[in-house]
Amino acid sequence: VQLQASGGGLVQPGGSLRLSCAASGRTFSNYAQGWFRQAPGQEREFIAVISSWSGGRTYYGDSVKGRFTISRDNAKNTVYLQMNSLKPEDTAVYSCVTKSSSCSGYGCYDSTNYPYWGQGTQVTVSS
Repeated sequence: VQLQASGGGLVQPGGSLRLSCAASGRTFSNYAQGWFRQAPGQEREFIAVISSWSGGRTYYGDSVKGRFTISRDNAKNTVYLQMNSLKPEDTAVYSCVTKSSSCSGYGCYDSTNYPYWGQGTQVTVSS
């Protein structure tokens, strides 16, 4: 499975960005896909996930609830992360993740449950 993330960049506080994650080479049909981030010197942080490809729930980390929205385009095999009201503390490398099955509850938040990771895209929020 290959995950290609894009859409990162430099944005001013209060601005918006949309990240994309296109998946290829996937043979399983019902899977969770989402995003984590990591800033320098900090632990990896859960951002958002869609728990399954069909009728799945969305989960968000507390720090991004109400500002970020995860969505998908099944036809394009792509997941998006719309990020609004960005803050300097959102600055990090954002990585797309997926697994070969759905997730539920606390399992969706655990980075060790995702064996497939994209290369990451840098998001910098600064004036």
